[in-house]
Amino acid sequence: MRDPNGYNEATLIYLILLLIVIGGSMMIGSRRQLNRTLQQLAIWGLIFIGMIGAYSMRTQIEEQLFPSRPMMIDRGSVAVNRAWDGHFYVDMVVNGRTIEFVVDTGASNIVLSKSDAQSVGINLDTLDFSGRARTANGIVSTAPVQLQSMDLGRFRDRNLRASVNGGELDTSLLGMDYLKRFTKIEITSDRLLLIR
Repeated sequence: MRDPNGYNEATLIYLILLLIVIGGSMMIGSRRQLNRTLQQLAIWGLIFIGMIGAYSMRTQIEEQLFPSRPMMIDRGSVAVNRAWDGHFYVDMVVNGRTIEFVVDTGASNIVLSKSDAQSVGINLDTLDFSGRARTANGIVSTAPVQLQSMDLGRFRDRNLRASVNGGELDTSLLGMDYLKRFTKIEITSDRLLLIR
C-alpha cells in the first residue's frame, strides 16, 4: 500500500526540482535581460505556490466539482455532498457501469431510467412494462429487473431487484430498497452520511 506521506513528499520534491530547472534555464538563457527574467521567475513562483495551495485543498475542490462522487469516511460509512439544486446525487457502479442516481427517500425501490438501463446491459425490448408506479408526474409503467451488482464506494451488493421506468425519467432513483441496507442514514447540513 502506498504511504500517503511519502507520496506527498515525493510530489513536493518533484515540484521544487521542476521550479529550479525552469528558473535556472531562464537565468542562463537571458542574463542580459535581468528584469524580465526576475518577472518571469516571480510569475513561475506564484504559479508554483498556487499549485501547492490547490493540491492542499484538493479534497474540498473535488467535493465542489464532483458532489455526486461518494467519499469513504471510514470502513463502514460513506458521505455524499448536497448538490447546488438541493438534492443528493451519488455515482454508483451498476453491472460494471457508472450511473448517477438521485437519493430519493420517497421512492420505494431502485428505479432506472431507460437510458441507464440500456447502458448497464438491459435490453428494453425484452422487458414487460406491466407494473405501475405513482410519481410526481402521474402514473407510469415499470418493468422489473435484476441487477447483478451495485457498488457504492467499497460497498458491494449483488442480485438487487430494481425497476425500469417506462416514462420520461432524467436521473435514476436510489430508493429505500437500497437505503435500508444501511443501519443509519444521517443528514447534517449539506452532507448525507450512510453508515453500514
